[in-house]
Amino acid sequence: MADPKGFLTTGREVARTRPVSERVKDWNEVYVPGSLLPVISKQAGRCMDCGIPFCHNGCPLGNLIPEWNDYAYREDWSAASERLHATNNFPEFTGRLCPAPCESACVLGINQPAVTIKNVEVSIIDKAWDSGDVTPQPPERLSGKTVAVIGSGPAGLAAAQQLTRAGHTVAVYERADRIGGLLRYGIPEFKMEKSHINRRIEQMRAEGTKFRTETEIGRDIDAAKLRRRYDAVVIAAGATVSRDLPVPGRELNGVHFAMEYLPLANKVREGDLTVSPITAEGKHVVVIGGGDTGADCVGTAHRQGALSVTQLEIMPRPGEERNANQPWPTFPMLYKVTSAHEEGGERVYSVSTTHFEGDADGNVQALHLVEVEFKDGKLEQKPGTERTIPAQLVTLAMGFTGTDQANGLVQQFGLELDARGNIARDEDYATNVDGVFVAGDAGRGQSLIVWAIAEGRSAASGVDRFLTGASALPAPIRPTDRSLTV
Repeated sequence: MADPKGFLTTGREVARTRPVSERVKDWNEVYVPGSLLPVISKQAGRCMDCGIPFCHNGCPLGNLIPEWNDYAYREDWSAASERLHATNNFPEFTGRLCPAPCESACVLGINQPAVTIKNVEVSIIDKAWDSGDVTPQPPERLSGKTVAVIGSGPAGLAAAQQLTRAGHTVAVYERADRIGGLLRYGIPEFKMEKSHINRRIEQMRAEGTKFRTETEIGRDIDAAKLRRRYDAVVIAAGATVSRDLPVPGRELNGVHFAMEYLPLANKVREGDLTVSPITAEGKHVVVIGGGDTGADCVGTAHRQGALSVTQLEIMPRPGEERNANQPWPTFPMLYKVTSAHEEGGERVYSVSTTHFEGDADGNVQALHLVEVEFKDGKLEQKPGTERTIPAQLVTLAMGFTGTDQANGLVQQFGLELDARGNIARDEDYATNVDGVFVAGDAGRGQSLIVWAIAEGRSAASGVDRFLTGASALPAPIRPTDRSLTV
């Protein structure tokens, strides 16, 4: 364990963010560079000798959190990095982007603020990169087997790295022009700078993984032909079909899916565009959807110079403390103020959009909404609560409904779907097609980055067993596993 009395003598302290007035003028990460290192060892020392570390169960990767907290407390950064990488291929991603279900399950969190697990994690991996502890790990010998991975998000990258290190020859196919999936084009730069992705890709290249960009399986390459070319295939294409809002005025100019809006802002940051074709500059912006993707739209709109930003959520505002029906160690629904919300804008809960209103040129100008409430388990409108708000740019950030079927991938492989429209798989992540496996949101449905990495690692174990008859690769979760709930 770390400091035996650390949780009694040290209060919780998290990473400091740069002043709002400064950070909204650029796209750099919101945190003060280097601000964690002076405090992080003491924060790691708050990890108590709890006997049964429920943080292991809160994290689907099974991260060895007490172990690397102990090393961080003792400032043995090399050992901490080794323990961190034992269960997680990309801790610099999860340390920045994961909502930290491990902290919700922290035993200290029963009656005190939980250990800052996420901050310790990102400090360890950043220190490891700076000190040169993160190096390529090429296999000692090749198996002679080949694997294609479709999709380069966290699930695809995790599966590819595990299979490459097991000795298989792996090629990752990505339909976009750069590797990274939603990490690249769905996550704004102020949440995670893309240099973190780039150096991981270089590590994977040095290990032997091949990358094929601007290649969409189903359109550019027939899926059945791909299967014949490789000994196994892993589908990690994500759940990229955005949930739509079929109300009058949806067809107006200026109403866009979040995943139409956010990637263009990242394209500007990559230097591909000078100005985004969809910009919030000088506009009243409305974001429909109260989750993380909605918050990403809010922060992006601030940086583009929006006149106003309003975020709408159909559900009631969550409380700031755990509800009785969401006890420790489950992941509670709490009111969350992200860095984007700190920067301004209005958040409106328990409202539903009835229709959009446009001008003579077909451009959206206003959004009509009504307050809603739950009655007998059903969502009903409250009479007399209708109102109109200005809206010259609307982004729909209401989640995703499943993997893309329009490109022909599902049909060409002949894949079966489950009742929720996800690609069906067995306990080994294998589909109904021999040698074809599925990992991540394509099989699980919309989920968190930490689940995607866990699925990629687990699917790699299934593929390795299929190719060789046995596998030493870890499989932290089963396809049927779900978050810790009541």
